[in-house]
Amino acid sequence: MTRRRVIILGAAGRDFHNFNVRFRNDPAFEVVAFTATQIPEIAGRRYPAALAGKLYPRGIPVFAEEELEELIGRLSADECVFAYSDVSCQHVMDLAARVQAAGASFTLLGPRDTMLESRKPVIAVGAVRTGCGKSQTSRRVIEIALACGLRVVAVRHPMPYGDLARQRVQRFAAPADLERHRCTIEEREEYEPHLARGNVVYAGVDYAEVLRAAENDPQGCDLIVWDGGNNDFPFFRPDRMITVVDPLRPGHERLYHPGNVTLRLADAVVINKIDSAPPEGIEAVRRSIARDNPRAAVIEAASVITVEDPAVIRGKRVLAVEDGPTLTHGGMAFGAAVVAARKFGAAALVDPRPFLVGTLRETFRIYPEIGAVLPAMGYGRRQLQDLAATIRRSDCDAVVIGTPIDLGRLIPIHRPATRVHYRLQEIGLPDLETVLGEFLNARRPARAGFRRKAAPGSPRKDPRC
Repeated sequence: MTRRRVIILGAAGRDFHNFNVRFRNDPAFEVVAFTATQIPEIAGRRYPAALAGKLYPRGIPVFAEEELEELIGRLSADECVFAYSDVSCQHVMDLAARVQAAGASFTLLGPRDTMLESRKPVIAVGAVRTGCGKSQTSRRVIEIALACGLRVVAVRHPMPYGDLARQRVQRFAAPADLERHRCTIEEREEYEPHLARGNVVYAGVDYAEVLRAAENDPQGCDLIVWDGGNNDFPFFRPDRMITVVDPLRPGHERLYHPGNVTLRLADAVVINKIDSAPPEGIEAVRRSIARDNPRAAVIEAASVITVEDPAVIRGKRVLAVEDGPTLTHGGMAFGAAVVAARKFGAAALVDPRPFLVGTLRETFRIYPEIGAVLPAMGYGRRQLQDLAATIRRSDCDAVVIGTPIDLGRLIPIHRPATRVHYRLQEIGLPDLETVLGEFLNARRPARAGFRRKAAPGSPRKDPRC
């Protein structure tokens, strides 16, 4: 039998998952290459034989996406499978045109081919773009579930930028685990807030094994919360799906892939940032929800900003350091640090562009829409060094840190600095507690110390189930 030759187009995440669940053990296909984009320095390696399975004793090479047409010809590829997220629908179709013009077919795999079934109940949280507030929504869901007496394990969308074989299954239960797994800034941004609240987090490369490990976590597991990445749909089949939309970017919920998939899959849609978005943006996303998913419950929420020391900001010329992915492939020109600088009376925002060092110059070249803010890029040691040098050179009085990690633990910050924290606060009803209450209450374990949720319609005096 002639095997159909496949190239998987990815960015070190869904591409590996799609291979593992769809192609790894199927002798009808031969995956001849992965391509890589979005993340620096992930091309030029191999998907290791230890993960690739018995059909791939030498592993699978990873090439830069820029080589795509040449690879299709040289490797006699029959099919290219698109497998990354947070890109415009136009970007997807441009890639499809490149693939088809080179002679191959272009494929998008859907939930039926890629979602794993869990033995535990799953609540998935996704978004229509990076930076909508899905992580703070995940934390709010976990808070509600813990109040119901459930033992919750979070599973995070993959970010395997290092040694793939060693990252097969990762468990994070304490800050020391971040060091042990050599986490990048981008990984820490997702894991640290969970660890600060005492939550166990899993991630990795082989999500069938990640799922089994999470289900059997030594601290116990009654519920899995899928904390999604970018605007991708979940790797596990959810019992409840929550999607976050951003009225600061109205229309993006329909223009970016696969964000519109996550919108259509949702049981509940959270319109976040209503405290900072214009009314016309809120109304625009409401119309999109009504058009694409009228069955979903719609929850309004604010992203509440606090800072550790407002005096560091007040009256100062500040450099705003923001979450990197939100500014890069998320397409936002600002984030929580800018909001905090304005709220707490900064005299001015200092533009970092005259002071950029090394790899950060390339970041601004690739993403020219970044505003007068500094993305906390840290996929590797060189980027960390360049970030520290840029902060040191910047002509500012203080630094406002909008990334959710303790950046000062990783690099020296040669200025007075304060961190910004943000949390989800639902406004009015329905809220997440009422939307999820019946589902969570039905799965409440028979352990002492927790009261059952009141019957529908009764007063909600106790926030616990």
